[in-house]
Amino acid sequence: MKRKKTRILCGFLSILSCCLFLSAAAKAQKLNGQIDSLIKIVITDQQGPGGVFMVAHKGKVLYQKAFGKANIELGVGLTPENIFQLGSMTKQFTAVSVLLLEQEGKLKVSDPISKYLPDYPAGNKITIHHLLTHTSGIKDFTKMKSLASIAQKEMTPKMMVDFFKDEPVDFAPGERFEYNNSGYVLLGYLIELVSGERYADFIQHHIFDQLAMRHSYYANDRQIIKNRAYGYQKKENTYVNKTVINFSVPFASGSLMSTLADLLKWQNALSQHKLLNVAETDKAFSSYKLNNGTPFNYGYGWHIKEMEGLPVNTHGGSIFGFKSMGVYVPGEDIYVVGLTNCDCSSPTLLTENITCLVIRQLIKGQ
Repeated sequence: MKRKKTRILCGFLSILSCCLFLSAAAKAQKLNGQIDSLIKIVITDQQGPGGVFMVAHKGKVLYQKAFGKANIELGVGLTPENIFQLGSMTKQFTAVSVLLLEQEGKLKVSDPISKYLPDYPAGNKITIHHLLTHTSGIKDFTKMKSLASIAQKEMTPKMMVDFFKDEPVDFAPGERFEYNNSGYVLLGYLIELVSGERYADFIQHHIFDQLAMRHSYYANDRQIIKNRAYGYQKKENTYVNKTVINFSVPFASGSLMSTLADLLKWQNALSQHKLLNVAETDKAFSSYKLNNGTPFNYGYGWHIKEMEGLPVNTHGGSIFGFKSMGVYVPGEDIYVVGLTNCDCSSPTLLTENITCLVIRQLIKGQ
């Protein structure tokens, strides 16, 4: 009798488990279909450049697909394994590199930059914190008319700093928040001065190698990189190959390349404190205030926002031929990334919409 009851119970549990599995599979299929629909509204031409998208929850991939072509001339389709230029998502890596040096006691974010660059104009008033938070007031080199004169030249970090350092400042340090690429070029130079390593080598040794990010690089148009996606721009009604720039110009503000899988390794490492301790991590993801006490929503290398009533950390990027966007929901461990290989197609709003959809489905059960 007991055996019969046991068999009945086991059968019931087996049926229940099967039902739960089918229910979860149906929900996953529904979510995937909804994400597909959102993407196809934006990426409509499967014969043109497109993008790759990923959703991860608790460190595991829930959704990952590619749309469009990696190379239009050869008719090669994009895959989730393709390597994309990240543009300003590079700033995350630069900010964490600075915090790694602080963690090692080699600098402090409160240091004035004159400690490392004694001849920098008003460098005693500009701190590393100001550079990290885009509150330094220094001239953004991307807004200078003379940028075209150096865009294709090989520039050392010092040459880049010399290019903008004598320009009139836009405001006093800490007075305003204004997104600034020059600040992150300066940070890359400081990383080199403090560590004794080239910026590209520091990122490789202290981040990429540490996290087994084997498909991430400091960008180089001459190096043969397997699975590299080609970049495009749109001119009138046709696609053209991207404008060529020398990556020594954007430098630490926008010159890294990566894949969806490597970016997930990166986010998981940050969440699990594999690189930074809790105190340094908190600095990256805190909001700060201007001199007058007004708060602004930027940490060190990330925008601090809310979506669906939850705090999120975000950052996008744009460089000739490519755009990128990453959104992380820390309280729920949700990570959403979109990478596109045409700067005519921004994944920013799309990635944010996917994040909101995932929050509603997974967390709120709507």
